[in-house]
Amino acid sequence: MLSYVVEQLDTVTLSAASPIDGMDLMSPFVWKEGALYRVMIRGVPHPLGPHDPTGIIAGGASTDGLHFRMDAGLAVVPGPGPADLGGCEDPTVLVTDHEYLVYYTGVDAARAQGSMILAAGRELSALVKQDLVLKAPPGEGNIKEATLAQTAAGDWRLFYEYAAHEASRIGMARGPTAKGPWTVTPDPFGIREGSWDNWHLSTGPIIRIAGQDPVMFYNGATHDARWRIGWISFDADFTRVTGRGIEPMLVPPPAVSREATDIAFAASTVIEGDRIALYYSLEDRMLRRALIGVYSR
Repeated sequence: MLSYVVEQLDTVTLSAASPIDGMDLMSPFVWKEGALYRVMIRGVPHPLGPHDPTGIIAGGASTDGLHFRMDAGLAVVPGPGPADLGGCEDPTVLVTDHEYLVYYTGVDAARAQGSMILAAGRELSALVKQDLVLKAPPGEGNIKEATLAQTAAGDWRLFYEYAAHEASRIGMARGPTAKGPWTVTPDPFGIREGSWDNWHLSTGPIIRIAGQDPVMFYNGATHDARWRIGWISFDADFTRVTGRGIEPMLVPPPAVSREATDIAFAASTVIEGDRIALYYSLEDRMLRRALIGVYSR
């Protein structure tokens, strides 16, 4: 059995006068290209007005993984199609040999439903919205928070959060390529009664370490939406669960104010030497990085 131990916590900062300066910050998706760290982040106007988008997505880069200089322009903005006129949320980036794939949540103009959308391009500054990937039937809530993983056989899995019975759950779809087409399969795992993840579940990043099962740092919560971060591992083809932490791996500190949300929410990972760097948000407002050691016991 493996243990995932948080050994260091750091604040992630963005350059001043960025397109999302002064906004609430969520969903920090960080990846490495050579020695450079790149990021896409959801910004939300604070306070959120009745006509504001629920999110816009900005990009940036860093040499140390903590201090990011943000691009002058936005990476993904609402519209012109109806599926994301209300906002763009939760970016997930996959870098292929010839293009960037960016899965994100599009919110409709009425803010009634979120759907999974794919944008792609050879340059991050020239992404083209390509496809509405997954959409829930009317009245069944949102599909959001994409996580992509390739199986040992070479095909792909798309994990996502969806709404059902007044709660969030994790769904999964399979596809022959990282662009799909996607076929929905049974949920990969569920809630646990009497535990910290007994009501809500949401996807987090999946990371592979040589010789170990792929592990997802997922998000779970009780009925009152106190979100924590835990871990769960799968076999190489994502057909079964091989391990799951009993307690949350990362718990947020006491909130800055009584009005703040009690949330730690995982978004992405990169390898830092012999540790895992987990990027996450706190209170749906601030960005953090946790360095995690992996130990056998």
